[in-house]
Formats: sequence, structure tokens, C-alpha cells
Amino acid sequence: MGTGGQSRTLEYYLLVYGLALLLFFGEQAVAQIRYSVPEEVKEGTAVGNVAKDLGLDINSLIDRRFRVVSGSKETYFEVNQDNGALYVHKKIDREELCQGTGACLMELKILVENPLEMHHVIVEITDVNDHSPNFPEKEQRFEIAEHTLPGRRFQLHAARDPDAGINSIRTYTLTSNDHFEVDIRQSDEDKIPFLVLKKSLDREQKNKHTLLVTAVDGGKPPRSGTLNVSIIVLDSNDNRPIFSQEIYQVVINENAPIGTSVFRMNATDPDEGSNSEIEYSLVKTLKKKVYDIFELDKLTGEIRVKGIVDYEENDVYKLDVEASDKGTPPLTGECRVIIKIKDINDNPPEIEVTSLSNTVSEDSKPGTVISLISVTDKDSGVNGKIISSLTSDVPFELKPSYKENIYSVVTKGFLDREEVSHYEIIIKATDCGEPPLSTFKTLNIQISDVNDNSPHFEQNPLQFYLVENNVAGASIFSVSATDKDLNDNAAISYHIVREGSQNDIMSFLNVNSDNGHITALKSFDFEVLKTFQFQVVATDSGTPSLSSNVTVNVFILDQNDNAPVILYPVSSNGSAEGVEEIPRNVNAGHLVTKVRAYDADIGYNGWLLFSLQEVTDHSLFGLDRYTGQIRTLRSFTETDEAEHKLLILVKDNGNVSLSATATVIVKLVEPKEAFAASDVKSATKVDEEDNVTFYLMITLGSVSLLFIISIIVLIAMQCSKSTDYTSKYLQETNYDGTLCHSIQYRSGDKRYMLVGPRMSIGSTIVPGSHANTLVLPDRRRGSTEVRA
Repeated sequence: MGTGGQSRTLEYYLLVYGLALLLFFGEQAVAQIRYSVPEEVKEGTAVGNVAKDLGLDINSLIDRRFRVVSGSKETYFEVNQDNGALYVHKKIDREELCQGTGACLMELKILVENPLEMHHVIVEITDVNDHSPNFPEKEQRFEIAEHTLPGRRFQLHAARDPDAGINSIRTYTLTSNDHFEVDIRQSDEDKIPFLVLKKSLDREQKNKHTLLVTAVDGGKPPRSGTLNVSIIVLDSNDNRPIFSQEIYQVVINENAPIGTSVFRMNATDPDEGSNSEIEYSLVKTLKKKVYDIFELDKLTGEIRVKGIVDYEENDVYKLDVEASDKGTPPLTGECRVIIKIKDINDNPPEIEVTSLSNTVSEDSKPGTVISLISVTDKDSGVNGKIISSLTSDVPFELKPSYKENIYSVVTKGFLDREEVSHYEIIIKATDCGEPPLSTFKTLNIQISDVNDNSPHFEQNPLQFYLVENNVAGASIFSVSATDKDLNDNAAISYHIVREGSQNDIMSFLNVNSDNGHITALKSFDFEVLKTFQFQVVATDSGTPSLSSNVTVNVFILDQNDNAPVILYPVSSNGSAEGVEEIPRNVNAGHLVTKVRAYDADIGYNGWLLFSLQEVTDHSLFGLDRYTGQIRTLRSFTETDEAEHKLLILVKDNGNVSLSATATVIVKLVEPKEAFAASDVKSATKVDEEDNVTFYLMITLGSVSLLFIISIIVLIAMQCSKSTDYTSKYLQETNYDGTLCHSIQYRSGDKRYMLVGPRMSIGSTIVPGSHANTLVLPDRRRGSTEVRA
């Protein structure tokens, strides 16, 4: 909205001038859009389409948060994000907003985002004639001697009109009379009315005159105010006080202490006596603020500071002073004292955050704008010159804008939330006054997370030991990974790698995707499977997701779940029962037979012991506890029975031992019969022993092969962990028919031994060691090791 053809012409010249500056200075010059609007218009009145004038896309205003930002407390203008129009948000009183007669200009900051832009718009508030002239008093009284010569001037109270320009006071008029007229003296922007005597007064004819002075402004229609003037005609003093100058100029510092002497004036009166005694006073037409700040001693004419002198509020004061004598009637003289205020550095800079994004992504590139700030100082000159900087050591910097004291806070390096997740940016603004004043502003910036860290396993590979015969469907162990990211970027799920796996065991394993608990869907048998390996993948929930995997080595630990198996004697129907014939004349210590047995378990679980449960005569036969050999204890006599039954118990050494029994029937025969029977029996026995040896070799080979494989895997794992250990097979020098195998190794300062059914007698049993792990005495240290 404009104010007519003149405003449009003015805007045109301003636009041409701005374009010329832009062409001349390049990027340093930016044209400003200027509008004008009358005061007192209704709220919602359109001022202009600022979006169109700025060349902005109307359809993107809402997304770009098109708005007006201002440092003032009152918001007089707003923009419509639907059509881009600038409109009046609050009723404007020009006289309240801009005191004085100059142009009333408001600078608006128009802000749009994505990308961040700020435009400056000037709105001129034009005056309307909404105030009538007003006199400080309704009545003014003069006492004039009758011998006063024509042409004498008497200053009237000046009317005040807050309006400006043509709407201010234009003239003063006086009611028609024979003795007085009004004369107006132009002083700066003020019009001071004087009552001029044009014809001498005659007290004898009329001792009092009543007049009406009217102040008229230049509005259309004009407004007016009146002053009643009473003139008392006297006979007295004919000389008025005279000042040495009509105008005095004085300079004082702002914030001058109360009571400070500003200026002492002196007026003279050539009269004598009471007609020359002078009193000083401030005229009543001054602004009320003047009376609050300054006071005048009526006797000495000294002007002193009465209130707070603030340069930023007003830099100059004009005081009209009257000097009045005590004659009858009193005469007055006038002068003007102009007091100029000198600025001192008493205002620190002010930092205003125009736009702030308090969250910055950690993958932001250097140069990313996070905030716009503006710095102002109410002082002027050098005191208002500002230097801005960042005081904290942060990966951010201040980048100046094309306009002075406007800055952007931008990133100057790469950010990493995992190292620093929060920054406090301290902005310091210091003026150039003496002494300099500073202001600090803190911006709290949070660094938002992006998915830039993969899940991490503390150990790779992992080793787990699982006792055989586990409960199918129960959790057997768990894996866990950590992620330095946050929220979804750190939410980890787990799964087992099954693609390309040649191991059928993978189909019997399941992992809880949330907590990494691994469940076996079957029960494992140490005698079937001693070790296996698989891989678990940990994947986060970021976009895109990141993952890592871990190799899991599982070792099955033996339990005593296999009972001893009798290999000899075995009858034709499969029962453990045999018949042995020996000559009656054998000596003590004769080997009758040997019971052979096997246990599929290892360690103590497979270590077999033999004992006689039942025997016909305890004095005839003895059984070796470890070898199973049955020998005679004495020679036979004629009274001994010809047939003896021996019941042999074979049991392992598990925590809960398992056992089997074998029955051996010993028949005593005469030497000739024994010799004949031995030929037949030897042939049969050879065949039986051949069969037993064959099965024994197959069993021994299978168990040895599986055990060797598990030992190789274990050695490889220990080597990969750089652990000092040695491994060797222990040769059993006293093999007596019971299958045995064992291995010992060292891990750090601990020695371990895995023992088959028959172990070294010098070994020490460790309780609760899953029955297949022994701790050997370390002869180098002379102490018993503890299992890791």
C-alpha cells in the first residue's frame, strides 16, 4: 500500500538507486524494499506483497517458515504465509512510536528457511491528523503597564501538537480587538506565539482585556485548541531583564550525577530596586521529561541535574528560560539553553539469536549454518563499534554477513557424537569503548546420532563348554554385542549364519534375535559329537543397517551316561557268562582268565574297576582290581569242589557310577582231561579272540580318531589366543585290556588332563570337573593347580 503518486515515485527512485549500488559494489550492496502506511489504520490492513517483491515462491512460504522477526517488544507487522502479504498486526500510533517531526521508519527482518535467508524491509509510518493542538494551561494572565509602547511583545504559551509535518501547528489566531495582535516566531521546528501590543493601553478607559488565542493545525479538516488570555493594565516598571545571548549551548556527559551544575545564566535589568530584582523560571511549554531531568534555581539562574541523563534516550534538550523582574507590572526576558549530551560507554552489546537449530547431525559437512545472530549496541560512535568472537574451543565459527553485526554460526570441522555429544558455544561481543564492555551468549547444541558404528563383539572367536545330554529347547549360552550409536542405531538383533553351511548341526540351533540367547533344539551326545562351530551375525536397526559376526566354538563335555560293556566273557546267547577249565594241580598265582570290559565315556567316567561280588570260596581265587585278571590264591586240594562260580562286578568312576556284571564258572579237571580239552578250547578261543580283537580295533580306532580331532581343534584355539600350552599323548605302558586314552595340556599357569577309561594313577581328581578334566601337579612350581 502506498501514499499516492509521490510515494510510488519515491519508491521508484529508491529502487533505481539500490540497483545502481548493487551494480557498483557487487555482492556488498543489497536493495531494500520500502513501503509506507498511515498510522491508526485497522489491524489486518495490507501494506504490500513482500513475498512477490522479494521474488519468493508463494507456494513454498509455509514450508520455508516465512515470517517477520524483530528485536522490539511489540509486533506491529506480520506476514500472511498463504499469499505473502505484509499486514498490520497491531494498531500503530506514530506519535507513540516515533517522537519528533522526522520520518518515522520501521526496519523489519523477513526470514525464510531452507535455505536460510533474511531480507530487510523499511516501512514508513505516515502521519494522520489525529491530535488537536493543546495548550499547557487553559488560561494565561499578563500585567501590562499603561505606558507600554506599541510593538511590545509578550510570549504566549505555545500549543503542542504531537502530529508531524503538515498536520502540526500551522498558525495562531486572536479574537478581534483594537490593542493586540498575534505574531509567530519560527524557532527550529517550533512556532512560538507572541502577543504584540499594537496600540497603547489606557487603564482609565479599560483596566482588563480578555482575549481568546486559537492554535490551528494544517490538517484537513484542521483541528484547533484555545487559550484564554487575561490582560491586566498596570502602571509600573518599563525595563525588562536582558540576557547576554538569546541562545546558550552547553555539553554534559550522560549519567552525570544528580545535583551536577549544568550552566548558570545571568540576566540584567537597568531598573533599580525591586524592579531590577530578577527571578528565573522554565517556561511551561517544555516537554514533561525536561522537568524530570533538570531543575532551575529561580534566584541564581543555575541549571542542575535532577534526574537520570541518558544519551540513548535523548541526545539534546532545549530549555526555554524566562527572567522576570519584581516590578509592577513585572517585565520578562527570554533565552534558550541547548544542552547536548555526550555519549559514554555505559551500554554493553546485546546479542540476539535470530534463528537457532539446537540439534545438529553428526554427519553435517563443514560450513553448515546452525544459527543466525545479530549484535547491537545502544551507544554511538566508537562506543557502539562491536567485535564478536567465540570463546570456547568448539568445531564452530562465526561467519560475518553482508550486513554489519549480522553473523552466521557455522560448523568448521567434522562432528562425532560418540566423542562429544553436546557443545556449549559461548559467543562474546565486545564494544570498542573505554573501558570496553562485553556480553556473553551461550548456545547449547546437541549432536544427533547417525548410524556410523557397527555392532562390536568384545571377543572373537568365542568358546563355550556344554555338558552333554542338555535339555532340548533350553538356552545353552548367549552372545552379546555392543553399539556406540543411540536408539534404533544401537538396537541390535542376532541371527545364525545358515547359508552355505555344510554342518547339519546348524538346523538344531536357534538364537533369540533380541537378547542373543542361543537355544539347542536337540540334546547333544559327547560320544557322537565332541565339538562344532558356527557364526552369529549382530545387526543394528539403523538406516542403512550395519553388522558384524562372531565365530562360536562349542565343546561338548562328557557325562557318565554309558555303562561298562563286557567284552569277555561273552556266551553264545550274548550274556556275560563264560566257563573256564583248569587243571586241579596248578599252583598259586595261576592265571585263570581275564575279564575284558569297555566304557564309551572318558576320564573318570570311563575308568573301570573290577571286584568280586560272589565267589564259592574266597580263599581260592583273587581278582586284580585294575586289570580284571583272575588268579588262583593257593593250590587246590582233594576236598575242594570241582566247580566254582565267580560273579564279577565292573563299574566306572563317575559321580554316579554305572556297572555291569559277568559270571565266570571255573571247573577243576584232572591234568589229562585238561590237556585234551585245551587243544579243542585253544582253537575255539583263537577264533573268539580274533573276533574280539577285530571289534576292539574298530572301536579303539573310532574313539581315537574323534578324540584326536577334538584335541587338534582345542590346540588350534589355544594357539589363536597366544596361550602357552603344550600337548602330548600319554603312552599307557601297562595296557591290560581296558581301553584308555588321555591328553594333557597347559593353559597359562594351569595344567589340564583329559583321561580315557584308564588314567594315570598319579593324577589328582578335581571334584565338579565334569568327570573328564584333571588337574596335574606342576612339578616345576611344586603346587597343585586350580582349574581355569
